[in-house]
Amino acid sequence: MLPITQLYGCYQGNTLPAFFPFTTSVHMPHVFCCLARWVLLSWWLVLAPNLLAQPPAKSGKSARPAGGTAAPDPAIVQLLSEAGRLQAEYHESEALSKYEQILSKAPATYEALWQAAVLSVRIGSRYTDETRKSAYFAAARLYANRALVVQPDGAEGHYAEALTLANQATLLSARGRLLAYREMRSHVFRATELRPDWADAWQLLGRWHYRVDHYNIPERIFSRIFLGGVPASASTFMAVDALRKAHELEPKRIQFAYDLARVYLNRSQQTRATAVLQEAVALTPVTADELEISRRCRRMLEQLNRRLRRQVHHRLKRL
Repeated sequence: MLPITQLYGCYQGNTLPAFFPFTTSVHMPHVFCCLARWVLLSWWLVLAPNLLAQPPAKSGKSARPAGGTAAPDPAIVQLLSEAGRLQAEYHESEALSKYEQILSKAPATYEALWQAAVLSVRIGSRYTDETRKSAYFAAARLYANRALVVQPDGAEGHYAEALTLANQATLLSARGRLLAYREMRSHVFRATELRPDWADAWQLLGRWHYRVDHYNIPERIFSRIFLGGVPASASTFMAVDALRKAHELEPKRIQFAYDLARVYLNRSQQTRATAVLQEAVALTPVTADELEISRRCRRMLEQLNRRLRRQVHHRLKRL
């Protein structure tokens, strides 16, 4: 089974997704190939454990150590280390290929499953072609589902599931989008409960709070009539708290500062937004995505400064 990164190749652009982005471009010649690849990947993830299962050893020695847990395969440990190194060096496509290589050997490797899900979302979100986005997001959903089967109480699996749902929602109809946000709720809350020190989970929770609390009127009416109501406990105040928590946990992550500043601006809290943006522009971007966010932060800060100067000028004229 070819890894998805070999099916589509390595992404070379630097387009950054918005808060919950919507794209419209679709290249129909790829549709049937992508559907076939998605079916093959689904078959592989479901049947691979049975296909790779080995019969029990007939010798009198136990295959497990005295503690009752299987000893880690040194080859798998080595591959996980290589994948982690590639991720740390921002070679995400190569890291995804490495995780898929691990899953071809050991399909129930939890770390490889949730990491493959997250990387599939990140890589897929950079495409403007909805067909490729959908293929990557579908693969991510399968990885995340299997991670939750392997470890139902794993914070990373719940985070991967919620992240995939949030991104799949951007490609769905209104009903599908609202269902995705409803299903996302339990996973993103569970991720922060299990790992309260994980900034990424808090950022995702803040985005969920903000998006659901800002349902438009048709979305609210549809949710109340057909879905049993708007998802409970969504609040902009909670969104601010969650995004602030993410920023406090990892103040060097410019994406967290950018999200928090945007929410502050939407709440007309210009002083707080300015303070966060000043912190953001002081950070040195490393990746193309971070560079784009840094540029956005600078533009937002310049707009705020011009607005502040105009306000000061008007007040001085009144004196």
